[in-house]
Amino acid sequence: MDGAIVRTTLALISPGILFVFGIAFVCAWLIERKRSYLLVLASACGLFALGAISQILGWPSGAGPNAIVSGALYTSAVLAAVEGILLRSGTRLGLRMDAAILIGFTLLLAYFFYVDRNLLARVYIQNFGYGIILLIAAVRLSPLADGRYVDRVLFWVLLAFALHFFPRTLLTIGLSAPADKAAFANSMFWQSLQLSLAVLGAGLALAILAAAVADVIDDLRRERDVDPLTGVLNRRGFEERASAYLRKSGKGTTSLVLCDVDHFKSINDTHGHDVGDSVLREVGRVLRKSARKGDIVGRLGGEEFAVFLPDTNAEEAYECSERLRIAIEETSFAALKGAGLLTASFGVGTFKPGEAWSSLYKRVDARLYEAKRTGRNRTIADEFSSLKVDGGRPVLDDTAR
Repeated sequence: MDGAIVRTTLALISPGILFVFGIAFVCAWLIERKRSYLLVLASACGLFALGAISQILGWPSGAGPNAIVSGALYTSAVLAAVEGILLRSGTRLGLRMDAAILIGFTLLLAYFFYVDRNLLARVYIQNFGYGIILLIAAVRLSPLADGRYVDRVLFWVLLAFALHFFPRTLLTIGLSAPADKAAFANSMFWQSLQLSLAVLGAGLALAILAAAVADVIDDLRRERDVDPLTGVLNRRGFEERASAYLRKSGKGTTSLVLCDVDHFKSINDTHGHDVGDSVLREVGRVLRKSARKGDIVGRLGGEEFAVFLPDTNAEEAYECSERLRIAIEETSFAALKGAGLLTASFGVGTFKPGEAWSSLYKRVDARLYEAKRTGRNRTIADEFSSLKVDGGRPVLDDTAR
């Protein structure tokens, strides 16, 4: 078989692989259409494949037009890939920046072909330029380095893909360009370029697909574990998060708070279930806003909520519960239309040595029932309760049990 045919066939492997990934991105988008970045990434794969085919097969004919067209396609592919990756994280370069970069690259390639014919300059403009664009994207996505495992992999693969353009170009082409087209096709630069794009390009595409799959799984898990009315975790999600923390960190001084909206049945009976739903939604918002950063907030059912307090002793748990109780008491619930304050009762407990989760829950639930029975709008804990008030603020009182 003719050597030129073999080289051409081998050169087409890289764009062929990326074209297949482009189809995979389109299929992924058809399954999850709200992820528009998948279409952008599919277009990046398609544009790169077209650029490679244009360069390898010499379409359009003529060295000048071919260099300009293939260069514009390559540049568009890199920009589309960067925009797709950034769009997944809620950021982007923007169309104006993309257009400016594309026009700038095209003008430089045209200048170093038609005015100052310099193949070496064109090689460095494209390779260093693409490396810089990808490096900017990696810097913008640097927070991913501390994220989920799949996000960390995506960040490091993107960073490696961006950085490889610099040493590969310097080491394989140096300061002198091949003398003619045949020499260029047989050069170490061209061969290493095809290999690196096939390996690292495919690796980046796989990392992005894996991240997209992880996003879908996380969305499904959120839909499964989050209460759609209040936005906090449902019972299943709450218990799974709490159990996961206990498995990882142990019980230690971990506490649990249970909360029940006072007189909720009368709210439903008097104002209707729509108003009741609005009240629960607002209670969920208040609990999320007032809880600490590491606390886990959930709705266990009906008007009952729970807050899991990691690394919190009994006194701290009581204080946290009181802060939540006061936050609800001081909130103006518009849905009630001035029909009086809304309050909630709280029960609090802290893990005892060797105690099971079910035992803690029953104990705290008993404290919650006691708070409801003894007047509502109060916290009952193992050691503290808010039965005394001084200047509008609760005072710890270990005599009220």
